[in-house]
Amino acid sequence: MVSIRIVGGWLYATRRVLATVCIGLLAVGIGYKVVFGANGMRVWQSKRAEYEKLQLEIEKESATHEQIRHRVDGLQRADPAVIEKVAREELGYVKRGETVLYEQAPKLAPKPAPAVSETEAHK
Repeated sequence: MVSIRIVGGWLYATRRVLATVCIGLLAVGIGYKVVFGANGMRVWQSKRAEYEKLQLEIEKESATHEQIRHRVDGLQRADPAVIEKVAREELGYVKRGETVLYEQAPKLAPKPAPAVSETEAHK
C-alpha cells in the first residue's frame, strides 16, 4: 500500500512533464505519418511527378493524333497534295524526270580473328 502511495505521489508531481512528453510523442508520430505514411508527402511527390510525366505524354499523343487526323481528312477529301505525299513517302513513287538517290548502308568492318596461343597452335 505504501508503494502505491509513492507511485501515486510521483505521478501527481510529474503529471505535466508526462503530459508534455506524451503530446510530444504524439506530434512526432503524426509528423512521421504525414511525411512517410501511405498518403504522405513522399507518396504525393512521386504521384505529382508521375502526373506531370503523363500530362507530357498525353500532349505528345494528342499532337500525333492531330497529325494523323489531318492526314486522314486529306486522304478522304482526295486532296492531291496529301495523296502525292503518301505515294512518294510510302510507295516510293517519283515524277518523270526526277532522279532518285539512295543512301548505301555502311559496310560492316570484318571482325578480327581471335588470337591463337602457341599451345593451341601446336595441337
